[in-house]
Amino acid sequence: MTINEKQDEIVESFELFDEPLDKTQYIIDLGKKLPAMDGKYKTEDHLIKGCQSKVWLGAELKGDRLYFYGDGEPEAQIAKGLISMLIDVLSGHGPEEIAGADLYFIEKVGMNNLVTSRRAGGLSSMIQRMKQYGEAYARLLA
Repeated sequence: MTINEKQDEIVESFELFDEPLDKTQYIIDLGKKLPAMDGKYKTEDHLIKGCQSKVWLGAELKGDRLYFYGDGEPEAQIAKGLISMLIDVLSGHGPEEIAGADLYFIEKVGMNNLVTSRRAGGLSSMIQRMKQYGEAYARLLA
């Protein structure tokens, strides 16, 4: 699936819920499904700055595709859900595509109404880090 197809799928999933609390619970449930990150990657280098909770993100280039892995503290359920959604949308695509992705699903699902301003800042930091990985790996492949 393309990045946009994955985003559209998320938008459709959120349309099933009428109440903000149900949407928030859906985000939390996504975070619970995120595979645990190997503890050796839970380092300062992988820590997302600007997040209210501790969230780690790493990336690995396999061929010409970039794959992300992430995790958060056990009490960081919403943050884990957010990073899980981003990983689902961006992982497995080319670095240039990731770096230039327009992540419109965040606005379409009304994410700013679902998370606090501090969490929104963390979400922005997650996106920025993923795009930085995309840019860095794109340069390596050039």
